[in-house]
Amino acid sequence: MPIRRAFAPATLFAIFLTLPAASQTPTPTLTSPPSAFPRAEDERALSDLQLLGKRLFEDTNLSEPKGQACSSCHDPKRAFQGNNRSPIAAVALGSRPGQFGNRKTPTIMYMAYSPAFGFAKDEDEGEDKLEARGGQFWDGRAADLVEQPSGPLMNPAEMNNPSADAVVEKVKAASYAPIMLAVFGPDAFADPKAAFQRVSQSLFAYEATERFAPFASKFDDYLRGKARLTPIEARGLALFVDPKRGNCLACHAGKPDSKDPTDWLLTDFTYDALGAPRNAAIPANADPLTFDLGLCQRPGLEAALPKSVPLASLCGAFKVPTLRNIAVRAPYFHNGAIATLRDAVAFYATRDTDPKRWYPTLKTGEPDKFNDLPSAYKANVNVEEVPYDRKPGQKPRLDDRDVDALVAFLNTLTDKGMR
Repeated sequence: MPIRRAFAPATLFAIFLTLPAASQTPTPTLTSPPSAFPRAEDERALSDLQLLGKRLFEDTNLSEPKGQACSSCHDPKRAFQGNNRSPIAAVALGSRPGQFGNRKTPTIMYMAYSPAFGFAKDEDEGEDKLEARGGQFWDGRAADLVEQPSGPLMNPAEMNNPSADAVVEKVKAASYAPIMLAVFGPDAFADPKAAFQRVSQSLFAYEATERFAPFASKFDDYLRGKARLTPIEARGLALFVDPKRGNCLACHAGKPDSKDPTDWLLTDFTYDALGAPRNAAIPANADPLTFDLGLCQRPGLEAALPKSVPLASLCGAFKVPTLRNIAVRAPYFHNGAIATLRDAVAFYATRDTDPKRWYPTLKTGEPDKFNDLPSAYKANVNVEEVPYDRKPGQKPRLDDRDVDALVAFLNTLTDKGMR
């Protein structure tokens, strides 16, 4: 399957330059030489704009009450995802006790390559078939990384700020406010709305740096001819690209004939309904009538929805994550229902051949398959593509040895410094 077209960070920054700015405010440049602002060792290569973004990203004063930063849920050592020391592994703890998200925190790594949210033709199904693609978060509710920060900053279950103006006031009082003034000019805080936009732009500039997309895994070295895969890793790669076995490229895209790591983003940025088991540990799931329907609940979706795409057909679909650094990002799926990487791979292989392994049993003795969806939307779950095209009792496309080999290969996708 060919990789979906995505924007490189440099292209996204060109888009960023077209965003509104206050009159007579200098336009920041992504690669301008560092100034004399004090820098830690890992900040010396950052421009002032990127440095400002890093300061914002790590500021625990930007939550209400204080104590939570962007980095609290996007831990650099865990591929820029995490849960803010939550007692519930699957979901993050907010800035206030007892406040939890309802989805696993997605990684920010390699997300600067994601196109803006929209609908495009399905390259496998023809021009008449449209599919959702791009955006940020599991449901694409932020069009891009510039729009993304406003979500967690204002979400009551996350950083809990009452307004964008409140965030701007905190930035204005921060020790790094002089960097904001140096980058955007003396009127950087004059218009609160424009100032908040500058905060978002600065965060994006940092998240578009190489540390969020280093392409520094063993697999990248293998592509460059600088490393060899072990026999089990090589077998896992062969299964990964085999359309009749793992078929992982169908969603976790790459170009088998390319040695360029940027051709192996390992996501096509589309949306798929996998029917992950319900996670009873998520507080919102205590109500049996509460369901997270993913893409079809995306704010503003109906206005962007093509007439040929029924809204109901998108219920249960979540954005396909990159598999880069997947080994350090447990638990798995949008709801963190699967604890280990091996079980996540085994789920793909045996979800349909042995559903009792993954789902609770009904009084009838049958498995309550796809139990995290209302009955009306279970038909949206992908049951046609390999390896899902199996029935209970049939031989799975992948056996235990295959699962082990795939896990070994997936472990080669971890960037240096993430363990």
